[in-house]
Amino acid sequence: MVKDKSYLKNILMTAGILLISFVISLLLQHVFKVHEHITAVFIFAVFLISLLTNGYVYGIVAAFISMIAVNYAFTFPFFSINFMIPVNMISAIVMIVIAILTSTLTTQIKRHEAMKAEGEKERMRANLLRAVSHDLRTPLTTIYGSAATLLENRDTLEEEQQTKILQGIKEDSEWLVRMVENLLSITRIDSGNVKIIKTPIVLEELIDSVIVKFRKRYPDFDITLDLPEDIVVIPMDAMLIEQVIVNILENAIQHAEGMTELILRVFVLGKQAIFEIKDNGCGISKEKLPYIFSGYYENKEEPSDGQKRNTGIGLSVCKTIIKAHGGDISAENIKGGGAVFRFTLDTEEEIDA
Repeated sequence: MVKDKSYLKNILMTAGILLISFVISLLLQHVFKVHEHITAVFIFAVFLISLLTNGYVYGIVAAFISMIAVNYAFTFPFFSINFMIPVNMISAIVMIVIAILTSTLTTQIKRHEAMKAEGEKERMRANLLRAVSHDLRTPLTTIYGSAATLLENRDTLEEEQQTKILQGIKEDSEWLVRMVENLLSITRIDSGNVKIIKTPIVLEELIDSVIVKFRKRYPDFDITLDLPEDIVVIPMDAMLIEQVIVNILENAIQHAEGMTELILRVFVLGKQAIFEIKDNGCGISKEKLPYIFSGYYENKEEPSDGQKRNTGIGLSVCKTIIKAHGGDISAENIKGGGAVFRFTLDTEEEIDA
């Protein structure tokens, strides 16, 4: 299907450029009484076709068509083909050479860009795998150690100690589940096999669901809400957008040291809903900020066997989901302290409350 569209696009582009060239040549000949630049018009057309289409075929075909058009319609004697005239032969050779050279150059450039893009994907996969390997190892080791402790010392451990160990296993298991959810989301969308299915969702219902999920995980943290008074309807995959908001809120709790306030604000600007999540914590380091959504950031000062850390996989998931919805996402530090994460989604018409 994609190849068929590519063929059709190339054919239409070739036909369109040749048609425009023919019309321009007619104007030059009959309106402006200029004959000497008509060949140059078709040579330029062949160059454009070779540059904008894929492969060699369209440029070479355009060269032959242009050669015949110049010979038949714009070279005396008109309406007859005669390649024995030196000027016609030279024009034909020039057009074919330009088509071949330009097609070769553009093909090499496109191949180089494809290889570069594939290399970048491989680098990101390697970074993601390295980050995931590090992050999964710590909770798995903790779970294994805690379970072994319970099995080996069940009779000697007090009930309070057992409860504390079980609580740790539960928290690490929940963290692993969220990590797996994030990985499944990003690979599902990046594969291109699954399209985002948007359904109209009322903003207030979305936020209510987010708050319920968030409070189950972090009952001791309060979120200040700032939402529009009017009913706002946003086409989205609600589960994925909930995941985005929860990931950003969780990122603030894990990394915004000194945070005393966490604000979730949503407002409508034109045909877009803008989501802002602000905190008054320590902000994002200048070194980390450019890579915040890349999926991996290596901090050499962190111990390799440290506590669970957010490598940015959750934020990488956020970027993937928002881009799949046609929106934008960004992060920046606030002058007074703290950071703000911002993403946009297209809205439907507002309904007055």
